[in-house]
Amino acid sequence: MYNSFPKISLQRFGKINPQSIEDYSANGGFVGLKKALSLSPESIIDSIEKSGLKGRGGAGFPVGLKQKYTSGSSAENNIRFVVCNADEGEPGTFKDRMIMETDPFLLIEGMIISAYTIQATKGFVYIRGEYYASIENIKNAIKICYEKGFLGQNICGSGYSFELDIALGAGSYLCGEELTLLESLEGKRGYPRIKPPFPAEKGLWGLPTLVNNVETFSHIPFIVEKGHEEYSKIGTEGSKGTKLFCVSGNVTNTGVYELPMGITLKELIFDIAGGMKEGFEFKGALLGGAAGTFIDSSFLDVPLAYETLKEKGATLGSGAVIIIDDKTNLKEMMISILSFFKHESCGKCVPCRIGTTLLYERIKKPQLNENDFLWMQTQASYMVKNSLCPLGQSPDLPIKTVVKFFKNDL
Repeated sequence: MYNSFPKISLQRFGKINPQSIEDYSANGGFVGLKKALSLSPESIIDSIEKSGLKGRGGAGFPVGLKQKYTSGSSAENNIRFVVCNADEGEPGTFKDRMIMETDPFLLIEGMIISAYTIQATKGFVYIRGEYYASIENIKNAIKICYEKGFLGQNICGSGYSFELDIALGAGSYLCGEELTLLESLEGKRGYPRIKPPFPAEKGLWGLPTLVNNVETFSHIPFIVEKGHEEYSKIGTEGSKGTKLFCVSGNVTNTGVYELPMGITLKELIFDIAGGMKEGFEFKGALLGGAAGTFIDSSFLDVPLAYETLKEKGATLGSGAVIIIDDKTNLKEMMISILSFFKHESCGKCVPCRIGTTLLYERIKKPQLNENDFLWMQTQASYMVKNSLCPLGQSPDLPIKTVVKFFKNDL
């Protein structure tokens, strides 16, 4: 059943040698790029906007609009950058590494097309330092692309030139946030910037910068090659295309699955992932990783799409689906989550630095009562309004939703 669904990000999974550009080209690689270089940047942006593609990093911002804003921002000496966020530090998320380890040329092709749309001359893949196989694959793919004329000067004889390099992160969860990532890329400490301005206006070294994650870039060649009409046939009205879901927990077949937006949680768990392991019963899930939302069994028939989950007060986030079973200790799970946020806080702003510590200390109490739950939710809401970056906002959703659905377990 799984193989009957359309594939975009994982279309060549298991079919090619990830270090062979010949394999990639023989299996449809660079068709989108060659077509893109014959089109105007404006027409490509228009097509991506019409496709309905939204960023796959978690926020779900329309990709075409981001390209349009970046392209339209005034730039000194007309210099713009493209940056791939391959930091992937959200607990429960391991999809981007799947693309980089099995089809690295796809990421590069998507980045070159995206760079062409905004006429960027330089790009970076910012990748977490622990992703050893991904790093080697991307380094190798970049080297080969230079040798074969897909990177560097006058790409494919088009007159367009683009340089691409790799930069390694040092394990900071905070650097998964785009502005903090740019600070790190500039060689500074990974502290968040105040926004606005956003990267589209003032990003890397104060110049317009397009930032997307690996999965998002992997969709660009398909849209250019097949057309926005073909792409928008996949998914729901408000969430087009496919999505990579990272399934973990006590299910029969954990792993990464590429499925159309709008698949239900029941289909994902009980059909695609083979159901629960023997001796375990489904109780709920944590969607979107540590910063995501807890849900219970009432969500089994809800389509996994941005708009349908938002209507129910949940979030899709990065696509992580951490299964909760009848033996899961939710108190320990929340202690682990809040300990993680406390540890990863950079300490730059008071609400996050103090708030994460206070929340962690409160969740560890042997007995929690209604006053504790109310205090934690109030504190988390205060952090959302006053923190400089998304890390300070992260405890809010998991706290509110775990109290909503699993208060008795705490």
